[in-house]
Amino acid sequence: MSALPPSVSETSPSETSPLVGTAHGTVRGTREGGVAVFRGIPYAAPPVGARRFAAPEPPEPWEGVRDAVAFGPTAPKRPYAPPLDRLLPDPDVPGDDCLNLNVWTPSPDAAGLPVLVWIHGGSLLHGSSTVPLYDGAAFARDGVVFVSLNYRLGIEGFGVFPDAPANRGLLDQIAALTWVRDNIAAFGGDPELVTVCGESAGAIGIAALLAAPRAQGLFRRAVLQSGAPNALPLDDAARRTTELIARRLGVAATAGALAEVDRERLLDAQTEVTSGGSPLTGGNSFQIVVDGDLLPRDPLEALLDGASADVDLLMGANTEEYRLWFVPSGLTEKLSRVGLRLALLKFRVPRETERAYRANRPDAAPGELLGALATDLLLRVPLNRVADARAGAPGSTRLYEFGWPSPVLGLGACHALEIGFVLDNLDKPDAVALTGPDAPQELADAMHTAWVRFAATGDPGWPVWDESRPVMGFGPGTPAVVRAPRDDELRGWAPYRRRKG
Repeated sequence: MSALPPSVSETSPSETSPLVGTAHGTVRGTREGGVAVFRGIPYAAPPVGARRFAAPEPPEPWEGVRDAVAFGPTAPKRPYAPPLDRLLPDPDVPGDDCLNLNVWTPSPDAAGLPVLVWIHGGSLLHGSSTVPLYDGAAFARDGVVFVSLNYRLGIEGFGVFPDAPANRGLLDQIAALTWVRDNIAAFGGDPELVTVCGESAGAIGIAALLAAPRAQGLFRRAVLQSGAPNALPLDDAARRTTELIARRLGVAATAGALAEVDRERLLDAQTEVTSGGSPLTGGNSFQIVVDGDLLPRDPLEALLDGASADVDLLMGANTEEYRLWFVPSGLTEKLSRVGLRLALLKFRVPRETERAYRANRPDAAPGELLGALATDLLLRVPLNRVADARAGAPGSTRLYEFGWPSPVLGLGACHALEIGFVLDNLDKPDAVALTGPDAPQELADAMHTAWVRFAATGDPGWPVWDESRPVMGFGPGTPAVVRAPRDDELRGWAPYRRRKG
């Protein structure tokens, strides 16, 4: 047992300070609005020194009682570049012990409650569990134990090296889910009733976990919000961003060499190399890789071939995902017809597919047309393919689409807009930054209730996926099921439908 860290004390509990014993020591939380909250609990040792580019290791046990009332350190990162920084706040908490998690629970004295584990997005470069939008009180209020976590980002989490394991950020997520399996019963949760839920890069990570043999059995259900299965082969393209950063720093592209580099210098170089890109327009970025160890094969192909067929799956996207990047940057207005044609050639979009989208959007600017095509190519098409492959599987599959348009800056139904509705946190400042002050609470009630039901029972309240292709549409207007929405457009992509047998 280690000496008491600064956050550990020997004082006695009180009514407002619930105590919970974990596998590594006792933690003291706080009561807020009728739920118990525990913040900054370490699930792995600090990734510093020899651990900086290594697989996560268990945390050192502690004696006495460790205070868990404040968010722990966030993974090393830089804020979003303007203008996204005004729309996506990204708090930074300094410190080395960044592999930590938070728990909101109705009561530690409860038993057998469903558990939802939230994995944040941020292009594997940004984000943390500290973001106010990710507060889990609403889920705890409604009988679900909510867990949010940090994982390593950027080059420390997803750089590709010859002398370190790949996908370290994913390994961190598995370590956190292992902690949940071993400890969540002490917080009132059922370790056999875990739903893992993520948005954007968080959803892409969950898709990889669905294909990772090492993650099997750690969760029963999964939610993919605005993220589809995606990974790179372990080749030169996967190493490119790491090598560019190392070259800028004048060191070898190895974990050993970069471990000697000051963290701020490393973040500076990382920012310079990755600036200017986006998930839709490309650029230097970090990706999950098929490493032959944690990920033996491409996650999309694994899911199409039946991986995690027993896991209940809820997946979906927002109608105008692209507008989060295209509108603030002005690309919706700046893109010319020539630029559109070059982009369509780059993405190998069939002419007949382009014509179908154009016919349904006769007044769309070139940037809007490109955005609609890119949204479907990267999200709706692969999610529909996965749903088709899972039809009739032991685990249920359901799809949704979020379509409520934000009036802020003309963002429409853009990427990340649905989070405040799902988590029932429309009053948070970072939710208001995207939705404006008058977002419909009744839509949040509907989405949040569906996610609570899914975590508890596996049924969010609409039909499972079948040949009729039911999709629950959340806005605009009253939520309703639509059969095969815009199927005339999606049929133009090959392959779109994958038949079994």
